[in-house]
Amino acid sequence: MTEQQLPSWADPSVSPADLDAQGVSRRGLLRRAGLFGAAFALGSATPALAASGRSRFGGDDPHLAYLVGDHHVHSVYSHDAKYTFSQQARAAAEYGLDWMVFNEHSNFGHANYGAKLEHAEIVKARAENPRQLIFQGLEWYIPAAEHCTVFAAPGPHETDLLTQFELAYDGKLLGYTEGSAGAADTARNEGHAVKAIKWLAEQRRSGYVDDVLVIANHPLRLGIDSPHEMRNWRDAAPEIMIGMEGAPGAQGAALPGWRGATSIRGEYENKPSAQSWAGYPAEAYVTYGGFDWATATVGGLWDSMLAEGSLFSITTNSDNHRTVFDTWKNGDWPAGQNFDNTGRLPDPVNTDTPQPGSDFWPGEFSRTHVGVTRYGYRSVMAGLRAGRVWVDHGHLLDGLDVRVKRDCDPGRGVTLGGRLRVRRGEKLTLYVTVTSASRPNPQGILPELAHVDVIRGAVRGSVTDRDGWRAPDTKVVQTRDVSGRKGTYTLRIPLTAGDESFYVRLRGSDGNRHGAGYLGAAVDPHGPIPHTPGDGDPWADTWFYSNPVFVDVTG
Repeated sequence: MTEQQLPSWADPSVSPADLDAQGVSRRGLLRRAGLFGAAFALGSATPALAASGRSRFGGDDPHLAYLVGDHHVHSVYSHDAKYTFSQQARAAAEYGLDWMVFNEHSNFGHANYGAKLEHAEIVKARAENPRQLIFQGLEWYIPAAEHCTVFAAPGPHETDLLTQFELAYDGKLLGYTEGSAGAADTARNEGHAVKAIKWLAEQRRSGYVDDVLVIANHPLRLGIDSPHEMRNWRDAAPEIMIGMEGAPGAQGAALPGWRGATSIRGEYENKPSAQSWAGYPAEAYVTYGGFDWATATVGGLWDSMLAEGSLFSITTNSDNHRTVFDTWKNGDWPAGQNFDNTGRLPDPVNTDTPQPGSDFWPGEFSRTHVGVTRYGYRSVMAGLRAGRVWVDHGHLLDGLDVRVKRDCDPGRGVTLGGRLRVRRGEKLTLYVTVTSASRPNPQGILPELAHVDVIRGAVRGSVTDRDGWRAPDTKVVQTRDVSGRKGTYTLRIPLTAGDESFYVRLRGSDGNRHGAGYLGAAVDPHGPIPHTPGDGDPWADTWFYSNPVFVDVTG
C-alpha cells in the first residue's frame, strides 16, 4: 500500500495560504490538541484500553483530533449505483473527508467477480489519493433484517474476509430474508445474523485481519430491525457491532420540487409490512430533522440501549448512489454482459441533464467525526470503537470537544464514549467546547448553531424485555442558547452524581425547526420534527448529535 500522507490541513509543509477557511480552522484545532505534524503522523496510537473496546474508568482521556468521514459510499461495484471510485474519491476530497468506506451491496456478481476487481481499484484509489484513508467494505443484507456496513482494516486478507463473509452469511444470497413474527424460518435467520457477527469477531481475534467493524444502516427505514435483534447483534460481539446510522443517507430525497410530493428525507417513505416489528408506531417510519426515529426520540430506542450502560454509537453518511442534480447516467451494457456475470456496472456517461437521485456527495452534507490521536486506518477504527464520535449535517460546526470531569480534578476528564467513576454526591462539570462554522457550506450558507441541548439518562443495567424501546428516565435537562456566538467557546454545565449511574449526550441545531419530541414536551420541549412530505429542504434544518459520556456512581 502507498505510504499514507497527512491531510493537507494537518501537514506542516502545506502553507496556511493554500488552505480554505475550514482547513485553517481544523489546523488550529489540531495545534491546540498538540498533535500537529509529526506528533499526528507518528504519535502513539489510541490507548490500548480504548482500542480493545473495554471501558475506561477515571483518569484523563487524551487530546484528540477529529477526522471527518463517511462509512456508506457506493460505486460501479454496486448493482444500483453509478459512479467510479475516482469520481467518489475526488468528491470526498473536495468536501473535506479524511476517510471513507466503499461498502458495495452483496450479491453473487459482487462475490464472484466484483470484490476482487474492486480491491484492485481500491489500491489504485489509495495511491491516487494518498491524503485520504479509503476502506473496502460490504453492505451486508442481515438475515431477517436490514443492512449493515462491514469493513476491515487494510491488509492481505481484507477482500477474502469480506467475500467469505458475503457467501456464508448474507441474508439475500442465502435466502434468509424471512423475519416476520412467528414465521418458521425467523428464529433460524435471526440466529444466523448473530453467528455472522461472532465469526467476524473470531477473524479479528485470530489475527486473520487486523480489525473489522459493523454498523447498522438505516435501522428504522422499513421497521424490520426489531429492538431484540439490535441488542442481540450488539451483545454477540460489542467490539465488532458498534452502532447504527443515527441519520441515514439520501438526505436530498425531499428537496422541494425534486422527487415528488410524497418524498421524505432519507427515503424513509415506507409503511409497516408483515416483516416489520409490530411494536414500532407509525411515526417511526419517517425522519426527524433528517435523523432516524430511533436516534431522534429522546427517551426512545437509542436511549433505551444506552440506559443499559453499554455504548452503542451513532454515525451519519451519504449512502451515495445517485447525487441530486448530477448529470451522469449509467453506461450501456455490452452485448452479453450484466452485473451477475461481471460484478461491475459500465462507467457512467455525462448527459448534461440532471438525472434522478436522492443523495449528496460524500462529505457534502453528512459528516461523521471520529476522535483520534494519530492519522491512520486503525486509529479511525479504534476511535469508532471507543465511541469518540459526533455527527453533523450541513457542516453545522467546525469542531466539538466534550469532557466530563470532577470539579476537584484539574485534569482533562473523560470524553465521548468514555466512562468516569465517581462517588455519590460528587460535583462534576460537563465542558462543551464548540468551534463555529468558519465558511459557507456547499449550499453557500454560513451555518449558525442556535442552541446546545444536554440530554441525561439513568443507567439501570440489562433489560428483561429485549424488545423494550423506552428509557423513561432520559430527558433534555438543559438547553443553552448560543445564537450569535462565533469562534471557539466553552460551555460549562454543572452536574451532580446522584444515587444512580447515568450518561449525558448532546444535540443542537440551527434553530429553524422545533417542536415537542415524540414522547412529549416534558421529555423534549424543542426537538426535531418531521417535515411535510415533498418539502424537506435539508439545508434549512441541520442538527448535530454526540455520543454519550457515561458516569458510573460507585457509592
